[in-house]
Amino acid sequence: RPPEEEEAEVGWQEKLFSQFEVDLYQNESACQTPLDQQYHEEILKLEKAGGRKNCRIFTYTDHDRFTNLEEHCQKVTDSDHEVPSYLAERMANVRRRRQDHRPIEASSLKSKIITWEPSEEFIKNNHVINTPVQTMYIMGDLGPYGKLGHREYEHVLCTIKVDGNGVITVKPDFTGTKGAYRIELDGEKREVWKYTIENASVRVQPEEEEREQRVFRDLYGRHKEYLSGLVGSEFEMTLPGTLRLFVNGEIVSAQGYEYDNLYVHFFLELPNRWSSPAFQQLSGVTQTCATKTVGWDNVAYFCYPFTLEMFFTQGDESEDSLPQWPVLYFEVLSLDFWQRYRVEGYGSLVLPASPGLHVLTIPTWRPVELGTVAELRRFFIGGSPELEDITYIRTPSTFKGERLSRFGFRTETTGSVTFRLYCLQQSKAFLETSAMRQRMQSVLDRLGDFSQQTSVYNVLEAFQRARRRMQEARESLPQDLISTSASIV
Repeated sequence: RPPEEEEAEVGWQEKLFSQFEVDLYQNESACQTPLDQQYHEEILKLEKAGGRKNCRIFTYTDHDRFTNLEEHCQKVTDSDHEVPSYLAERMANVRRRRQDHRPIEASSLKSKIITWEPSEEFIKNNHVINTPVQTMYIMGDLGPYGKLGHREYEHVLCTIKVDGNGVITVKPDFTGTKGAYRIELDGEKREVWKYTIENASVRVQPEEEEREQRVFRDLYGRHKEYLSGLVGSEFEMTLPGTLRLFVNGEIVSAQGYEYDNLYVHFFLELPNRWSSPAFQQLSGVTQTCATKTVGWDNVAYFCYPFTLEMFFTQGDESEDSLPQWPVLYFEVLSLDFWQRYRVEGYGSLVLPASPGLHVLTIPTWRPVELGTVAELRRFFIGGSPELEDITYIRTPSTFKGERLSRFGFRTETTGSVTFRLYCLQQSKAFLETSAMRQRMQSVLDRLGDFSQQTSVYNVLEAFQRARRRMQEARESLPQDLISTSASIV
């Protein structure tokens, strides 16, 4: 038996008949559909022209019965006892994607944009991805030598699919540098067939490729203009020596407090050379939120958003000093059934100096009075000691002295409040080159140093602690051991 080799060039949805189809459709009585009748006429023409050129390689197009049966019988797993689910069966029938459906009128679409009470059947029917796909199979008749036309010897060599988005899927892929694909048959002889798949499409001419690239550029240009029209081009720029700070914040939660039904009152203090637009609200109050038990704490989830916009104007006297950043003061209060409120805690937050996302949990405290009478008053009739000036949490803005004494002021640690802050900074100084920044040496150029001061202080503090521990260890050693080691050195 001589070795068999066959090569066929197949186009998209090109029909190559197998020996089984030739034997079937030659008989006109076996043709039941218009497609069968068309195949009957084409086979008669082939017989008159000298027969088909292909021997073992043939195709099934998108309209053949095999394509419907093959896609319907696909399995999700390799189990022999697999039972397809309802969704798998529905997805198997998706191939005929609205090809024969008439377009629905716009009036009927508008009347049922939302289905308020969907039935179970409606949910099942619409829980299917319905993307138009056309399929084609390149087959091989791997029957015994000289005996072609048996369906049990047909094997799929390649599957080609094109969806409605223009995505072409070839499975298995083109051979390329890889070796040939192998098909090993069952039976006594255990025959092994090898085949390769190559892309035989004609390369695009340079003129056509350039024309296509030009069309793409025009399309992308129009889309870019469309997006620019939606966004707009009139952006407000800051003046030289001015920094604009945006803060999109969120009061996420409050946890660890004594009473329930919490709400947070907050306001922003602007230091010198800071300003805000006239429409900007620098204070706010959250909704009253009931707590829920999470672990060992009672947590109230506010998820209260707020937006802050501020401007910093550089002055002549600020060349040798870093700017003071705005401070967000807040107090947590509780409200009971009788509309009695209690102060649960005070806290403050310095807005981050570096842009980006910051999630901060700030502990709070509240002033207390000695004795049980104050606690009884707080429990039964509400109310508690309050700060007349909430800026007393830090150094008050009205304080002009050198030392601020809080001796005798009694406080109690309470819960904590979690903030999520998205900070954005805008300044013309950020657009300058590095050389210009070194030459300007302005406060705005050293904002990064200001944001890094904390890390530098932490390193110095750790060094001092290590030095103190070394001195203490040296002092704890016996004196004779120290003198001996010193003489050896």
